[in-house]
Order: sequence, then structure tokens, then C-alpha cells
Amino acid sequence: MLRPSQPALTLFAATLALAISSSVYADNRQNWRAIRTQTPDTSEYTAGAELRSGDTVPVAVSLQLRNRAQLETFAANLMSGTSGSALSSEQFLAQYAPSSADVEAVVQHLRQSGYVNIEVSENRLLVTAEGTAATAGKAFNVRMARYSRGERQAYANTNAPVVPAALANIVLSVHGLQTVHTAHTAQIQALNVSTAYATAGKVGHSPTAWPDIYNASALPTAAKTSIGIITAGGVSQTLTDLNTFATSAGYARPAVSVVNARRVSNVSSTSDNTAEWNIDSQNALGAAGGAVKSMVFYNAASMVESDLTAAINAAVSANVAKVISISIGECETNARASGTAAADDQIFLAGIAQGQTFVVASGDAGSYTCGGSSSAQSYPASSPYVIAVGGTSLSTSSTGAWASETVWACSTASTCASNGGTGGGASLIEPAPSWQLSAKVLGTSTRRGVPDLAFAGDPSSGAITVVKGAKLQYGGTSLSAPIFAGFWARIQSANNNRLAFPAPALYKYGVAQTGLFHDVTSGSNGGYSAAKGWDYTSGFGSLNVGAFAAFVTSSGAFLAQ
Repeated sequence: MLRPSQPALTLFAATLALAISSSVYADNRQNWRAIRTQTPDTSEYTAGAELRSGDTVPVAVSLQLRNRAQLETFAANLMSGTSGSALSSEQFLAQYAPSSADVEAVVQHLRQSGYVNIEVSENRLLVTAEGTAATAGKAFNVRMARYSRGERQAYANTNAPVVPAALANIVLSVHGLQTVHTAHTAQIQALNVSTAYATAGKVGHSPTAWPDIYNASALPTAAKTSIGIITAGGVSQTLTDLNTFATSAGYARPAVSVVNARRVSNVSSTSDNTAEWNIDSQNALGAAGGAVKSMVFYNAASMVESDLTAAINAAVSANVAKVISISIGECETNARASGTAAADDQIFLAGIAQGQTFVVASGDAGSYTCGGSSSAQSYPASSPYVIAVGGTSLSTSSTGAWASETVWACSTASTCASNGGTGGGASLIEPAPSWQLSAKVLGTSTRRGVPDLAFAGDPSSGAITVVKGAKLQYGGTSLSAPIFAGFWARIQSANNNRLAFPAPALYKYGVAQTGLFHDVTSGSNGGYSAAKGWDYTSGFGSLNVGAFAAFVTSSGAFLAQ
């Protein structure tokens, strides 16, 4: 009897696998139910062949909150000071996390579909597993294909995934089925800074200067408050540079830890984002007055959405950091299609209920985060459960004091994309939260308005940051966000970490308390222009931190009680 050749065996195996997987896709879908994950926009990519059945496709399954409406009410009452103290991790698990039975149902479905190394996050909001295209097909009735754009290779689901009807009220979304859309950082290095900028008072600043510039120096440091930073890839150089910066600034070296979130993608982070994490950590520490209780890097394996969701959830599940800075974002409509926005929003909500505040950079492409000539915002900055921070162009006096701020400006979609400019505008995917509607700052819009505040972001007036031992000047809203994170941590420390997520009180009182802000009234980000009071380029503007902190303490409006 003749043995088939190796190529013939390979062809036979591939054909058999395709036939088996195709039978899965052909299943009657009447017993399946839709979830929040859809097919991604692949219009800029060239479609290739289907993934082979054995190709690796790890996933992260986001589970729905239990009693979501009650948690929303609890969070609202917490922010208004009427519901007592923030939830402990144990209280969240007992009242609002997915039940153990629901988690077990998802785990069993994944296991029966062929997934292995299944892990459940401590707060039960995320289940991660390792599998293949074939297991994805069996678990979610989905096809997977390859895509390319230039040298970049990716894969994506070609139809919307579904789950069995029994899991319809348990599973919110599934992540890891696509690597076409990834998040990006929001920092820009200042190159060839002209003397004209210096003449106008726009010069680079040490992170140690932010307290003097924004009137925070009289406040206690953030020594009682832990700051979290969402990162991706390697952070070892960042830790070295942070120690170098602290020593040169005369600070004690901060207590630092790294929490590596579970890898749920098979795409490694090829970019060196050391500068980004250095900007975040050094400027947060500087704004915090040089001391924090601890600084925790919640580190994702890559910039793929599923990995970042795991890192964000790790910060909430740990419930250690009171303030968490995120200088990462993506086109908000992509985040909606993948289910990332739905998943991350409920994670941010859980954080608010636990007394945590996420601070997010608004993006560096003006109002055109999604490309093209139409305005769209960056996610997660557009989430109603975070504080979004835009960028300004800062001028200081000869003594280093605050002099003025304008919008970190750009004019058209092309110049905003090439030169940078502060993100801001009306969200395409998120409804306006009640606190923005009540403040009547949005005009006739009913969509979430971004940003809430703004701080130095223009690279020409940016931060002189230690990167791989060298001092380099950077800007971007990646600078703006950690500046506020450091200040808010400082205010939290002064109030024994009893302050709630500040957005509702900020909007309730900010319209009338104009003395708390440096109003930014000039400049455009392409789609929107600055104006007196709150606007879509700078929010309320930057803070006079000393005055703001005094109001926070004296009014009691920000206390969770």
C-alpha cells in the first residue's frame, strides 16, 4: 500500500480542518445571540486568506455587571456625597460582580469549545483564554481572516461573533478576535524649538516646575495616595529613568511596582514606548510634589485592545491606586465596534464606585482622531466615566510663573494629523452624562463633550523628560493627563483619599466658580474653537490648583462622605 506524500497529507489535513470549521460556521444561528462585539472596519486593509484552524487566537471575554442600574445609582450617590463610603473590593464582588455561577457558565463554554489556560480576573469582569481560529469558530460562530496594510499583518473576524442563548445575559463582548485596530500613545517630541517660542515665554519645563506654574506648591504632597499608570510592553528602562529623575530633582525614590496583566493577544508590542511611560511617571510625580504613597504600573502585553482592557481591569481589580493615568487612545468608533468601549466603560464605572479616578489624554490629532475631515474623538477619553484632559500652549514669565495659555492648536485634518493638536469635541458614541447636561455647557448637543480640563501639552512648552538617561523635551496630551493626575492625587492626600470621582461636582460648581480656572479662550483644534467658559478644546481650562483645592476642601462638594 502506497503512503501519501507529506504535501498530500498536509493538504488533506488542511481540507479536513476547513470542512470541520465550515460546519461550525454553518450552524443554525437561531440559538445564538448577538453581543457588543461587531466586525471591525477593514477598509484600509487588504483582505487575505482565512486563518488556518490551528492559528493562535487568544480571547478575553467581558462579562456583564450584575445589578448595573443599581451600581450606576450607587456611583451617582457617591459622587453627590449621599451614599456613604466607596465600595471595598469585597463589597463589589458581593453585590455587583458577575456571579460565580455566571462565570462558571462562561468558563465551561470556553472549555467545551477547546480553549485552554482559562483564567478569571479577581473581580470576575474578565475571563481570558488561549485558543485557535477553530476554537473561536466553535465558541463564537465566527470566521477569521488575515489582513495586511503595507508591512503590517493583522487578523480579524469577518462576521459578528455570537454566543449561545444561555449566555446572552452574561457575556458583554469578546476581545482578541481582531488585531486590525490597536491603540496608540499621545506624545510628541519637540524638535528644533524656535527662539520665537522662547521669546513668547514658551519654553520647556522640568516636571518639578508644574506645582509652581499651576499654584500647587503650598499643598501637601501626594504621600498618602497611590498613582496608577497604564502601560504596555517593557517598562524596565522607565523604572531606571524614574529613579534618575527623582534623584536629580531631590526627591526620594518612589515606591514602585509593576503588575503585568494577563497576555490575551499574540501580537507583541514592537514599538519602544519608553518615552511615553517616562512622561507619564515623571510628570505625575512632579505635579504630586515629589512624593506618592506608591506608583503602580499596570502593564499590558501590547497595545492591542484586549491586552489594554486587561491592564485597565487589573487596576480596578487591585483597587490600590486612587488615581490612574492613561495616555493611550484609539478612534472611538473602532472601540465601539470591537466592544472595547462597552467593556471598559463598565470597568471605569466599577472604579468610580470604589473611589478611583481615571484620567485620560484627549488625543493629539485635533478633533480628527478617526482620520478624514470629520470630527471624532479618542476613546477612552470620550468615556463619561473618566476625566478627559486636553492640551494647551503654555507661556510663563521670566520668573517661571504662569502667564497665559491658549489651545494647543491645529487648523485642518491634515495639519492636525501631521503636526499635532489637542483632541476635543462631541463624541460620536457616548451620550452626554447628566452632569454635563445639567451644567448646560454643551448647547444643543446630547453627546459627551471632551475634554473636561486642559494643561500644558504643546511640545514647544512641554516637559524636559529623562529618557534613557538623556533629557529630551516632549509634549502631547500624554503630558497634560499625568499633570492633572499628580495634582488630583495631591488633593486626594490632603483630604485623606475621601474624594469621589470629581466630574459631577466639577461641572455643578465650575460654571460659576471661574476663579478656580485659567480660562482658555483662543485657539482651534480644527473642528472646534476655544471660547469663554467651557468649550470643546480645553474644557474649563487649566486649574489654579491652590484655589481649586481650597474650594474642594471647604465646600465638601467632592467628598464621598
